[in-house]
Amino acid sequence: MTNGAIGKVGMMPAAGRASDSADAVPGVSPAAANVAGKAGALSFDLGARYGLAFSGGCDSSYLLAEMVAAGVDVKAYMVKTAFQAAFEVDDARRIVAETGAEFELIEADVLSHGEICANPWDRCYLCKRFIFGTVLDHMARDGRAVLVDGTNASDDPSRRPGFRALDELGVVSPLREAGLAKEEVRVRSRAIGLSTADKPNFSCYATKVPEGVLITQEELDRVAHGLGHIASGYDEARCGEAERGGAVRIEARRGETERDGMEAAGRIEAG
Repeated sequence: MTNGAIGKVGMMPAAGRASDSADAVPGVSPAAANVAGKAGALSFDLGARYGLAFSGGCDSSYLLAEMVAAGVDVKAYMVKTAFQAAFEVDDARRIVAETGAEFELIEADVLSHGEICANPWDRCYLCKRFIFGTVLDHMARDGRAVLVDGTNASDDPSRRPGFRALDELGVVSPLREAGLAKEEVRVRSRAIGLSTADKPNFSCYATKVPEGVLITQEELDRVAHGLGHIASGYDEARCGEAERGGAVRIEARRGETERDGMEAAGRIEAG
């Protein structure tokens, strides 16, 4: 595998490219090296066989692109459950096409796991154990030993129970280790033309079901319905905690007026 694989990603403007004479940065493509400076360089073991827990989001997409560009032996594994929106799979497939990466979509029945669907305070930890464990099982079949994910330096362990699962299962987070915060990931993604560069963060549907409320397909469908209203016509918006009974609080961003936000909230509550 050579750095040519990244050629499937949209081309940068000439002014934004690193010159041919620029010093190479190990583990970072020339495009990313050109915008580096806010954080350290990514580093990979070219003798290792990696598996990437892939979501189709901004962070894991950028990590995948850079690993492919660096000639790393990596395969992206996406675990699809009822907790995720269908568009996440579409986004993941788009990035795979852009980068030329090896990819496997794994369908997993999270609703059959009662301990997760009971929705306790540490549900995210239990779910991450399930997701990463599933990826590790498939990696073992493929002879891959190092699992990486797209956690970045902006992610706060105190607000992310899933960090415990990463520690327990030995998951490596190259973006976080390199000190790459979210905005720098977006800057670098734009530099190499990734379609996910400005993709908003989307939490899974389960995060919108209040703690202690049983997670069922019906609850997930209700949340998905609300998010569908938000996704239509809004540059970036996210659902807040879902309230029992159907009302959903939203936060509108990037210049929407207060009236716009109120109208969106009204449509969701009415829907």
